[in-house]
Amino acid sequence: MANQRKTFNEINITPLTDIFLVLLIIMMVIAPLLDQQGLNLAVPNMIEVQDEIKDSKLIKVLVSNDNKYYINEKEIPTGDIGKIIAQQAKDNPDGLLIMTQDEATHGAVVKLMDESRNNGVTNISITEY
Repeated sequence: MANQRKTFNEINITPLTDIFLVLLIIMMVIAPLLDQQGLNLAVPNMIEVQDEIKDSKLIKVLVSNDNKYYINEKEIPTGDIGKIIAQQAKDNPDGLLIMTQDEATHGAVVKLMDESRNNGVTNISITEY
């Protein structure tokens, strides 16, 4: 009789519930702070782009299938794209037109957009070349 154990048949879930409620409150407070600023992009129609290219002063950058950048049919080194965009932005205040070929990667386009934005270009349009 001295070896008898009292069986434990109940599980107290109150501490577990408290932890989940605290985590829920923390997530509700943090979630609005995680809202990241994005780019506001306006996707133009092909007809609008053709008219706009003739009448405006845009920086036109071609992103080729092998992820190289071209301005006025001249290849731009990837490391110098920020400096060249900054120079071009002085003469072409209307913004940037990114023309991409079919096999250009998303990363190359995003890198160009980031470099442009860091160098003061606020209007960015993207079209297929």
